[in-house]
Amino acid sequence: MVKKLLAFVGVLQGSLFVSAAADTNSLAKELEPLRPFIGKTWKAHFTNSTPERPRVDVARWERALNGKAVRILHSVNDGSYGGESIIVWNGKSEQLEFHYFTTAGFTTQGTMKVDGKKLITRETVSGGADTTDVEATTELLPDGKMRVSAQYFKNGKKTGGREMVYEETPNAQVVFR
Repeated sequence: MVKKLLAFVGVLQGSLFVSAAADTNSLAKELEPLRPFIGKTWKAHFTNSTPERPRVDVARWERALNGKAVRILHSVNDGSYGGESIIVWNGKSEQLEFHYFTTAGFTTQGTMKVDGKKLITRETVSGGADTTDVEATTELLPDGKMRVSAQYFKNGKKTGGREMVYEETPNAQVVFR
């Protein structure tokens, strides 16, 4: 009888462990297209980066809020600039929405559309003197890298842009000062 009781307790503990593990990996179904990015740290060099004056961005994608959100932390040059994004599903508007907060004091609010393996974002900047809107595409490339292409606008007129290719770099760190 004791052996049966111990076996039952072992099975019960095992199933609770599996259940808890599943909970820490769950993700709202609307956020599932973001799963290939989550749990990874990405690193890219800006196009104007040189060995003498490196400019590097490190971004970490994480599951957040019990799987109801995705969090992206990023920093440039070990914290000279950085930001945090929170992406959630808005059931009322039926779209992915996000907020981005920066160490430079400006914020953005935007929407994200999933188009195959591409994430297309449109955001409005609050408190940014040179930019009022940003449109960007983030995509996973066949070689496992991530490309981000962004266009910047001020009052409806294009003012610039950038393209960066990130590589998964597990030992890279997002740094805030």
